[in-house]
Amino acid sequence: MERERTPRTVEIAGKTFGGGPLFVIAGPCVLESAALTRELASALAGTCRERDVPLIFKASFDKANRTSLGAERGPGLARGAAWLQEVRKALDLPIMTDVHHPEQCAAAAEVADVLQIPAFLCRQTDLLIAAARTTCAVNIKKGQFLAPWDLEHAARKVVESGNPRVMLTERGTMHGYGRLVVDMTGFRHLGESGHPVVFDATHSVQSPGGLGGSTGGDRTLAPVLARAAVATGHVDGLFFEVHPDPDSSPSDGPNMVRLDEFPAILDGILAIHGALSRPE
Repeated sequence: MERERTPRTVEIAGKTFGGGPLFVIAGPCVLESAALTRELASALAGTCRERDVPLIFKASFDKANRTSLGAERGPGLARGAAWLQEVRKALDLPIMTDVHHPEQCAAAAEVADVLQIPAFLCRQTDLLIAAARTTCAVNIKKGQFLAPWDLEHAARKVVESGNPRVMLTERGTMHGYGRLVVDMTGFRHLGESGHPVVFDATHSVQSPGGLGGSTGGDRTLAPVLARAAVATGHVDGLFFEVHPDPDSSPSDGPNMVRLDEFPAILDGILAIHGALSRPE
């Protein structure tokens, strides 16, 4: 018999995420300019506010695990932090950003409300401990090589370092070379950890190294997987990389959804989530 689900919540910037209403984490893959950051954050905030959906704005100041040495990585911590701080103040949005080294955590925490541990680094003990010791919540992305039930060990490293504010994110599992698959049964296992469960729809449609020197993917499949994930009844939040012109993005362009298409995508997902929430 399936275990009864208990509400999973986390407090971020004085607001509760999880526990019933679906929340969204969205933004560009990597910071490109202050103007584009403001444009995206404002548009996403408006879309989510109209639908009464809690939003965490996400963008990376550095993409350290690119396919090739010549790939663009972002503006770096100093400039990126200034752009994120501007969005946080102007729009009163919680901010999430990636960290790759323990020494980045304290500085990133000055502007971020959530520190994200990249999938490839989800077992890096020193990084998890450093993130846990900040004032931020910690979002751990499940490694493409990891079983859903094994991510709980990474979560425990954060909790046992004094920080219970953890979210766990599914972003696909390697299936042979250059392809990811999503195990829909894995969301229940992630939820049994007691932490909010997030599904990263756009990273899950990646084709790692699929374009030779960069990652490929199929953005048209992201809404399909997101609807399926929500339909399991075990997902608390969704993660989307969004861009006005994904093909011009320096990182993850093939996987990112178009900004002008995002409202309709979100409406379809909310319809499914609403149907699950109705009493029988």
